[in-house]
Amino acid sequence: MKAALRSLVQGTDDSVRAPSDRTLRLIREAEDHSPNWFWQTDRNGRIAYLSDKIVAVFAAAGIDPVGRPLIDVLRIAGDELAQGDAERTIAFHLSARTAFTNYAVSPAAAGHGAGSWTVSGSPFTDPYGRFEGFVGTGTDMAAVRQSDAAITRLALFDSLTGLANRQRMRMSLEQTLAQPGYDGIALFLLDLDRFKAVNDTMGHPVGDALLKQVAQRLLRTVGDAGLVGRLGGDEFKVILPRIGNRAEMATLAQAIIVALSQPYFLNGAAVSIGCSVGIAVSPDHGTTPDALVSHADLALYAAKDAGRGVARFFNDAMLDGARSRRQMEDDLRVALARDQMRIVYQPVVALDDGRITGFEALLRWQHPTRGTLLPAEFLGVAEECKLIESIGEWVLRTACHDAATWPGTARLSVNLSGTQFTNPALPAIIANAVARSGLPPERLELDLDEDSVLRDMRAAIGTFAALHGIGVRIALNDFGAGQGSMSCLRRVPFDRVKIDRSFVRGVSDPEGRNAAVVRAITTMAEMLGIDITAKGVEYHDELTALRELGCNDVQGFVYGQPLDNAATAARLLAEGGALTPRGPKAPRSPRTRMLRSTTLEVDGTRRSARIRDLSANGALIDLVDFDESAIGKTLRIDTGGGQWTAATLRWAEDGRAGLHFEHPIVVERRVTIRRSTVRDAGE
Repeated sequence: MKAALRSLVQGTDDSVRAPSDRTLRLIREAEDHSPNWFWQTDRNGRIAYLSDKIVAVFAAAGIDPVGRPLIDVLRIAGDELAQGDAERTIAFHLSARTAFTNYAVSPAAAGHGAGSWTVSGSPFTDPYGRFEGFVGTGTDMAAVRQSDAAITRLALFDSLTGLANRQRMRMSLEQTLAQPGYDGIALFLLDLDRFKAVNDTMGHPVGDALLKQVAQRLLRTVGDAGLVGRLGGDEFKVILPRIGNRAEMATLAQAIIVALSQPYFLNGAAVSIGCSVGIAVSPDHGTTPDALVSHADLALYAAKDAGRGVARFFNDAMLDGARSRRQMEDDLRVALARDQMRIVYQPVVALDDGRITGFEALLRWQHPTRGTLLPAEFLGVAEECKLIESIGEWVLRTACHDAATWPGTARLSVNLSGTQFTNPALPAIIANAVARSGLPPERLELDLDEDSVLRDMRAAIGTFAALHGIGVRIALNDFGAGQGSMSCLRRVPFDRVKIDRSFVRGVSDPEGRNAAVVRAITTMAEMLGIDITAKGVEYHDELTALRELGCNDVQGFVYGQPLDNAATAARLLAEGGALTPRGPKAPRSPRTRMLRSTTLEVDGTRRSARIRDLSANGALIDLVDFDESAIGKTLRIDTGGGQWTAATLRWAEDGRAGLHFEHPIVVERRVTIRRSTVRDAGE
């Protein structure tokens, strides 16, 4: 590069080869887009070349530097040199023809501060060894400092929200914990509830705008009490170095939840999300960053598991839950290999003639120590440990193989997870499964939830086209349960919608509104040419109402428990495939029942208990180790025959506790199951 500068100055000297166009372009690029610049002198120390941007600096002060002595236009900066020695410092190198490096200099032009540049230079000669002058570089240190500041900001701050990023939050946590005699520190981990639905349905620009507003609300709410940061996605962190008591921390956490749950106005629409908070306090919950983050994360997991929109402090019982989840993950990794998974089939029955039109494949895990587990108990763990695709593919292939042996033309319905649906290889997997099993593709129906479709609508439309090309049918599961059901129907061609059980429950109540909702769904589906199935039907009265409202098919416990494959084939052959409803005629008033023993699951840990009273909405249990601190905790209880129900602890005293179920249960069916189980056990 220095040779190029030399040749640029010497111009037509035949003894020096002219620089190539590439060299000149590289020099110009370096001059225009970096803090560096170039200079060259003749053998008398006068400036022969200077980068344009430096010439412009002098020109602004009315000085033409070209042709002037270098020592007249660049002055050494610093107090260590006397004024008269400044010129002699550079002059010495020029006269001695020795190189110099990184001298701090300032331009001899009014209005420019000292020490804003550095220069380096070295002598050069012609091809015959004769001294020709100096060539060198300079650097604008102000620009370098600005660049360094920008780099530091990118390294330590979130580019979207301006909050501290993960690295800076980690550094701050380490520094605070390392201070001698610190009073304690609280760490809040925050996760936004329902943010993904906004991002998927309204687009990433709206999602980004929402995150910016969330950041501003967090800053206003936390104020000077702590440092707020964004870890990425919809995860945030707050470090509180001067903590008060737990009541004050709980108050701040609740204030954060309330602030972030207020409506946001984006693109002319009101958007509502929520927030869950996990809290860890040092030194009680750890004295290292890793321990605090890990424990706050467990508390956040418990907050989300408790229904979201709440804050939870870490406690040791959460470690037991984490160990239980890790154990379940380990068990899941060998479950398929050890043939612990099985499939049962729930009949789908036509309302016009009571005949079976198909079966939905339902997964069960026959755990070696925990008994029969339902999908809700382990599929979340399967998602987290990336096993959901292999389990889902096993269900698909096994169910297709079973259905191919059924007599007649009954359809098979198989649920697909969001991870399966977004796999680009899904059409090939489906085609291979039906081909290898011999099941006609038109007998296979794939059930999807709306989140799977809305995650990437453009990709979903392409996948739908590929699946329909194979010949399989596609159903929208749990229609009406989410916020984007109508958007799904409007944009993608479903063959069937399955009405969520929340609309089926109470559909026969003349004072309720569920019948009107179901009527609207069936009318819309008829106009779109889409079949309708109602899920979760348990009572005869619901069957009658759904038939009058125009539903095609139903499924639920009104026709009994799901069947294994052998019973499925036999059921299709018996009575021409017709099924007689077995459930009660209508929902009964709450009645008291007594079960001698049961199992509770609290924070992932199972323990024995006794149900004293059982009703549709709750239970009275004997369990001596509950205390008042557990009131409000969400747990799960086996209400009979392995049927697990989520419940909230409402009170606890004298070794007894009252539970309120999140959703009413059918008491008669649960008690019957329990009694059958007892008889089978020989009691």
